[in-house]
Amino acid sequence: MKKKIKTLSGKIALAMFVSVALVSCADKPQTWKNIIVVCSNGEKTGSENYTMFVNIGHQASDCKNSCVVVNGQSTHVDCQGIGHYCSKSASVILQSIGGSLTAVTTDTVGLTSEDFFNMPARSLSTGEGGSTAYLNIPAQLVERDTATLQFTFTGLFYTNKPEYNNF
Repeated sequence: MKKKIKTLSGKIALAMFVSVALVSCADKPQTWKNIIVVCSNGEKTGSENYTMFVNIGHQASDCKNSCVVVNGQSTHVDCQGIGHYCSKSASVILQSIGGSLTAVTTDTVGLTSEDFFNMPARSLSTGEGGSTAYLNIPAQLVERDTATLQFTFTGLFYTNKPEYNNF
């Protein structure tokens, strides 16, 4: 009888854990200026998996000083740089290395198929911890790693209010 009770209580505890995990990882409404935790098997690895959603870019007719220089020529690249013309998402791993926070893409074409990405300054809502916090990404032109094909964004930081206006 004691063995049945232990087995039953173990099953109840497991069911409660799974239901809490499902609630915490339920589909959250997506806006195009947020970053959400990607559910994992619960293991802590020193880095966290996220999906970031951003509105970026502008039409070529609006390309003034914000376009990139390619081979010495200022060029418009769709869905890059300032503006909010395109909706993009990318899977990233956030890492704190030596006190610096970085985001490394884990998908290779979520943002672009180009070898560079002109990231505008963005503040992404985390919605974590019962009060909204923001992950701030300074504007930067990043190059794709030739071995991993990933982008690494540097200089990230958290605040209680958005640092950037996202447009």
